[in-house]
Amino acid sequence: MILIFQKIGNQYGCWIKEDINVRTQVLIIGGGATGTGLVRDLALRGVNCILADAKDLNSGASGANHGLLHSGARYAKSDPHSARECMEEGEILKRLAPHVLEDTGGLFVAVEGDDEKYVADFPDLCGRAGIKVEEFSPEKVRELEPAVSDKTIAAYAVPDATIDPFRLGLDNLSQAMSLGSRFLRRTKLVGFDIENGVIKAARMVNTRSGEEFRVVADQYVNAAGAWSGQVAAMAGAEIGMLYAKGTLLVTNDRLTKRVINRLRPPGDGDILVPGGTVSILGTTSIRVDSLDDIRPTVREADINVEQGMGMVPELATTRYIRAYAGVRPLLTGSADSDRNASRGVALLEHAEAGLKNFVSITGGKLTTYRLMAEQAGDLICGRLGISAPCLTRTEPLPASEEWQWNEPGLAGKSWLNDHAEGDVLLCECEMVPKSGVDRVLESFDTSKDKPGLKALVRRSRVGKGTCQGTFCSLRLTSYLYDKDYLHGDEGVRNLSEFLEERWKGQRCILWGMAESQAELQEAFYCGLMGLELNQQVKK
Repeated sequence: MILIFQKIGNQYGCWIKEDINVRTQVLIIGGGATGTGLVRDLALRGVNCILADAKDLNSGASGANHGLLHSGARYAKSDPHSARECMEEGEILKRLAPHVLEDTGGLFVAVEGDDEKYVADFPDLCGRAGIKVEEFSPEKVRELEPAVSDKTIAAYAVPDATIDPFRLGLDNLSQAMSLGSRFLRRTKLVGFDIENGVIKAARMVNTRSGEEFRVVADQYVNAAGAWSGQVAAMAGAEIGMLYAKGTLLVTNDRLTKRVINRLRPPGDGDILVPGGTVSILGTTSIRVDSLDDIRPTVREADINVEQGMGMVPELATTRYIRAYAGVRPLLTGSADSDRNASRGVALLEHAEAGLKNFVSITGGKLTTYRLMAEQAGDLICGRLGISAPCLTRTEPLPASEEWQWNEPGLAGKSWLNDHAEGDVLLCECEMVPKSGVDRVLESFDTSKDKPGLKALVRRSRVGKGTCQGTFCSLRLTSYLYDKDYLHGDEGVRNLSEFLEERWKGQRCILWGMAESQAELQEAFYCGLMGLELNQQVKK
């Protein structure tokens, strides 16, 4: 085998089409919050890493959640250990990564008919977990948050916040890349070469080109979230996993300043999270057997609205622009129900399978991603004989300039007052200009790893606004042709993939204005442009 690896650009590595081994100290499988947190943790300790994901950053639960930085209060009764972890980790992130979060604060509100014993026990349970609570009168709550139900009977303020999971992952990866780590997107694990309990190599394939290669590492880390059981099985190990799908809805406007939680045992539609200019309502919990086709349904959308309107009545009539679904990676045997399953961290060494250089890190919450990375990093460094301490507990997370267009309303703060002539907005809903798209494209070596529209959406606000890409996707595609970035029918294929992904989130909320918007999009792309006929966009 020839040892060849070529690092290209600021963001991505790429392999040469030969019979190749790629060499590193640690291979991390899974580009979600835990994987990106771990690659940064290890890079800060001087460890050379490769992070690989079969799709792209935050393609699983890390990109399909509320964006809630938990105070821990939600788990104060069912899982006090996880509640304390959330509280402690939330405070660390507020101190070290303020640019990726909004310290909104949160409210737990009970309405008429809710369990009054649960309400009475709540402040004491929070106190035991170290979570600060402050009781508010119903009148005070309505003054602070007019959207809250006038049937509120009790309320407590807690230190909840919101966080941008996409910016979080991108900034963690960017610092790791600046320290020599590498990221391989669209790179799928297909198996391991194992001898006497030692993994000699991971067999990988580029899902776009079909090219195959091997990664040879000293240690291998399974951080694949809901796919952790499948990855472990390739190494001959077993992780008992439950798949609990959760569906969430995105409103057209921001309905509250704070996070609003229903003060009752965790259930459907009981959290409303402000996220920039919108609010996110959820979530359901439905057991699924497969990860192949995770998408929201009409019934799940209805459940969220029916349950959420009890605490915020406006949810019954507000406009929703999108729904999305993710899968919680839960371990079997941890509770009597998916709602009560532990959100604690599971760090598995797989000694029972006789493996000596394979680790799985799963469970936990987005809020505890840094702690998960620290624990896995300590174990890996111990195996490698590296004594460098974890620095993510004390070192601020740097804000990478190329990802600033993830911030809602950024153009209103800077671009409107000072921009170059001709730097027009490509996405008017989210106010992303040509220069913002150019900045994202600069992070790729486009001759080796050409991102499509979906990849640009993950790295900016493009397509996430009210029109859900109806206008900006065509503007963006045209601009990419003008830049000589797209050729032939590449743009048509990109539009099909992008619009199909948007449609998955629109089809279950087709009432009111959302239905009119979807009909406009269909008329524009299918009726006028014949895109459905040409590309068979699945409906």
